[in-house]
Amino acid sequence: MTRQLRDRLSAVGMGSAALFCVALAASIAVALVLRSRPMLAESSVTRLLTSSSWRPLAGEFGFFPFIVGTLCVSGLAMALGIPVCLLSSLYLTEYAHSHLRSVARPVLDLLAAIPPVVFGLWGVLALVPLVQKLGARFGSATTGYSVLAGGIVLAIMVFPIIIAVMQEVLLKVPLEAREASLALGATRWQTTKHVVVRAAYPGIIAAIVLGFSRALGETMAVLMVVGNVPTVPRSVFDPAYPLPALIANNYGEMMSIPRYDSALMFAALILMALVLIFNIGAIVALRGIERKLA
Repeated sequence: MTRQLRDRLSAVGMGSAALFCVALAASIAVALVLRSRPMLAESSVTRLLTSSSWRPLAGEFGFFPFIVGTLCVSGLAMALGIPVCLLSSLYLTEYAHSHLRSVARPVLDLLAAIPPVVFGLWGVLALVPLVQKLGARFGSATTGYSVLAGGIVLAIMVFPIIIAVMQEVLLKVPLEAREASLALGATRWQTTKHVVVRAAYPGIIAAIVLGFSRALGETMAVLMVVGNVPTVPRSVFDPAYPLPALIANNYGEMMSIPRYDSALMFAALILMALVLIFNIGAIVALRGIERKLA
């Protein structure tokens, strides 16, 4: 077999795999749309997305509280997680001793391998009582099952993924770039901030996108600590009801209530659309950053 033939076969194989992934995502979206048609035929998309009334027995399916709950929990998780992940990655790649890096890697791998239900159980036993006491100190009556508890648990769950990706990206920055900056009189922090981070910016954004996509779809751990109350949260001490928790909690009961199946499929379609919108927005922002840095 000639080299050119092997190259062509490899290109065809990789192209087929990429096409399969695109076709799989498209088929999932089409299936969700088809299963959501009974719901969409009776109510407009605007009404479903903006209504806060969730009474399945009365045939009222308003998804606004679930959308807000998903965005609040995921947004809080990323707000708590991004600074910690970025600073941890910079320390491990630029400042930490090699022995510490060798210890930190298996610890991060261990965190990534822990089942979500274990994080959820830890949240129920340790974090929920702490949030309850914290809410009482701030004058907010809360059971502890809240947006704050869900956000903290979710932030801890995405730590190892984001840190691992950021580390790999930062390590790809050439050593010569660091040495050139230091030779010109820059301090170590100035080199890290203006050279390393600047060069690794696209990869850092990609790591954040990956972590946020994971946060949007996380189910079990968040379900156990967030409260699962279909109301719009007005503070971090209020309970919420994210879309993944809605689907996981109610899918087994859908056959007993008319249109419940269609409603849950529409909830899955909304979740998929949120992830798609976030990824497209991240790509647009990343291209704008690259143009500014060029």
